Amino acid sequence: VEVFEKLNRLGEGSYGTVYRARDTENGEIVALKKVRIHAEKEGFPKSSLREIRLLKRLRHPNIVELREVACGRQPGSVFLVFEYCEHDVGALLDLMERPFSEAEVKCLTLQLLKAVECLHAAFVIHRDIKLSNLLLNNKGVLKLADFGLAREFMDWQKPVTVNVVTLWYRAPELLFGAQSYTMAVDMWSVGCNFGELLLKRPLLPGKCEEHQLQLTCALLGTPSPRIWPGLERLAHYGSFKLPENTYNNLGVKFPDMPDSCLDLLNRALTFDPAKRATAGQALQHRWFAEAPAPQEPHNMPTWREHRNETANPRANPVVALGPAKRPAPLVARSAVFAAAKKMKSCVF
Repeated sequence: VEVFEKLNRLGEGSYGTVYRARDTENGEIVALKKVRIHAEKEGFPKSSLREIRLLKRLRHPNIVELREVACGRQPGSVFLVFEYCEHDVGALLDLMERPFSEAEVKCLTLQLLKAVECLHAAFVIHRDIKLSNLLLNNKGVLKLADFGLAREFMDWQKPVTVNVVTLWYRAPELLFGAQSYTMAVDMWSVGCNFGELLLKRPLLPGKCEEHQLQLTCALLGTPSPRIWPGLERLAHYGSFKLPENTYNNLGVKFPDMPDSCLDLLNRALTFDPAKRATAGQALQHRWFAEAPAPQEPHNMPTWREHRNETANPRANPVVALGPAKRPAPLVARSAVFAAAKKMKSCVF
């Protein structure tokens, strides 16, 4: 990792710290994720093993590219080297002076759906789709990132972790205590992200699981076993105080959106996971074929980069700059510390 010059810290989470860095051999800017190893006896974190293994297999224009696994000077010091993107969509949306236009939301949503379709075709569930895990480069290309919670589903009967997905994007079957779930949990998250892009604020910002369900029921109506067969068998059914609401209020929340847009939102935010739209179905939805046409990625606006600023970016609102000059193609490194190849265990 000595060939990388750290420029600034981009963020920090439970699984490691991410730095913006320069490859001194070719000048390329990359993102370095230092893997956090909490205790030597615990070994290499399972989340990082999953991320390495899945990203080495999943190659798609809308999935962040893992370039290398590099070793530092200190024993046990490991860095994941990712392609660098100038923005994360969550921070960008928070700082923008205006919301994305409908054409721009179509562009971003299409790219997210293509990434999710690729995952699900490979029997992979991301389990943490949120705007802060969506990266955007200055070519207008969206990249789904952070696969620390992702899981490969080859055995549908195998027990799974149920406390997954950030609360605001968590599907109702998880909130009601389902002990097993499907790829539909990702599509609920996609719907929440879709709504957030349109609103320029979180769609369902719950404070706890009960509040999350209350907000969901107030927006979409309160579910019952009649519209969601099997709901009554979920562990937490009847445990929450929920509003008695039979109305869907998406039209009230989005008064300026066409019926086709509301229909796609409804299909992604369907209570019954068996009836929820798949990524493939959503990609074929009529909303994307209607005017305004989806903005082409290369025609998306560009914004001043804020991820490399040390000052509080909120002090300077992000302003669209118009078309940007395209950088030269990224140069692949030849010297790779292929630590991931030694990790043969399949950990879930």
